[in-house]
Amino acid sequence: MKMKLKNALFFLISFLFFSVTAKTQPFFEDIQAFKKMDSISMPAKKQILLIGSSSFTIWKDVQTYFPGYSILNRGFGGSSLPDVIRYSDDVIFKYQPKQILIYCGENDFAASDTVSVQTVVNRFKELYLLIRMKYKKVHVAYVSMKPSPSRKHLMLKFDAANKAIQQFLATQKKTAFIDVYHAMLKSDGTAMTDIFLEDELHMNAKGYAIWQQIIQPYLINK
Repeated sequence: MKMKLKNALFFLISFLFFSVTAKTQPFFEDIQAFKKMDSISMPAKKQILLIGSSSFTIWKDVQTYFPGYSILNRGFGGSSLPDVIRYSDDVIFKYQPKQILIYCGENDFAASDTVSVQTVVNRFKELYLLIRMKYKKVHVAYVSMKPSPSRKHLMLKFDAANKAIQQFLATQKKTAFIDVYHAMLKSDGTAMTDIFLEDELHMNAKGYAIWQQIIQPYLINK
């Protein structure tokens, strides 16, 4: 009887431990929100899947920018590449997209000055190869890191990582590198300011209009 009681107590403690641990994982609530939406209505197959950080997350009306295309937005704000990798089963592999657009990397650099360009490029390669292992024929596009005014001290790193990712993708099949970085610069090489919100990090409608013009030619509609 004592052994059964001990076993029951052990399993109860284990359950509570893992439950609390799960809830303390970063972005737990965001992922649970996606799961709830999917439980109510599972997204259709063959959509264009957006994954990555807040520049996608707050693009709530992205579908209106691309009429005629079916868009599924699973970006979660503040995420870095390791976060997307961690939750890949929840934000990528439970769906069957025809194309995947990735916007991520900015937050990796912003997290610490010690994060190098090569570190972020390697993280991107890890995510890409993870996707490619599961989806061999799905088109994968990377939207370049943007030159946010609030992160001007990181612009050289953004530019260098963008170029390295572009070079890598050029060696891969069914991929595209979408350069929004340079279209968001003024003639003097500094970031435009009127296309951003007051936080100088996230874009306003004018900024997303620039993205629309650049991204649309790369979208698959068949």
